[in-house]
Amino acid sequence: MNKIDFNGKEVTPSKIICIGRNYVEHISELGNEIPDDMVVFNKPNSAIGRELYAFYGEPIHYEAEICFLYQSGKFSAVGVGLDLTKRALQSSLKGKGLPWERAKAFNNSALFSKFVSLDSPDDLTIELIVNDELRQRGNVGMMMYKPSDILKGIESFMTLEDGDIVMTGTPKGVGQVCVGDKFTGRILGAAEKLVEVCWIAK
Repeated sequence: MNKIDFNGKEVTPSKIICIGRNYVEHISELGNEIPDDMVVFNKPNSAIGRELYAFYGEPIHYEAEICFLYQSGKFSAVGVGLDLTKRALQSSLKGKGLPWERAKAFNNSALFSKFVSLDSPDDLTIELIVNDELRQRGNVGMMMYKPSDILKGIESFMTLEDGDIVMTGTPKGVGQVCVGDKFTGRILGAAEKLVEVCWIAK
């Protein structure tokens, strides 16, 4: 089973719960409709990877996300996540009304920074810089479903276990990964940088 780092200790998530279409501007950039309810899909533990690859059967697209670690009934820690997507395949599946898992849940489709302890999930900003250019920036205030809404919504139909990760959606600015690209992701709190991570695409 794959593991993530939480304050220097290894944690094994049983699953990754992902919230889709949670930023209005991102919905628009992909030409999707605003959903009537929270969009939820899962990635298995086997999706957790360490390296960022530009090609996995087809070109890969990046989506940076604020991610929470679930423990003891709450979101106890935060980290940067990359939800990696086979966009062409996803578009084909959506067009046929089929599930997204083949485009979203493949091996190495979820990358994470370390996770750090969190007092409150309500005043957070994510930034993704690619080759020294700011590509994505979003905050909790821009989300259609805030962290408390997400937690309540998930728990209404699914049991969360300690160590599970929740990915909360991506702001506008998604795009294709290219070999050699340098990705720097960070989570900012009200007055400080909480965590930062860097990947070089292979």
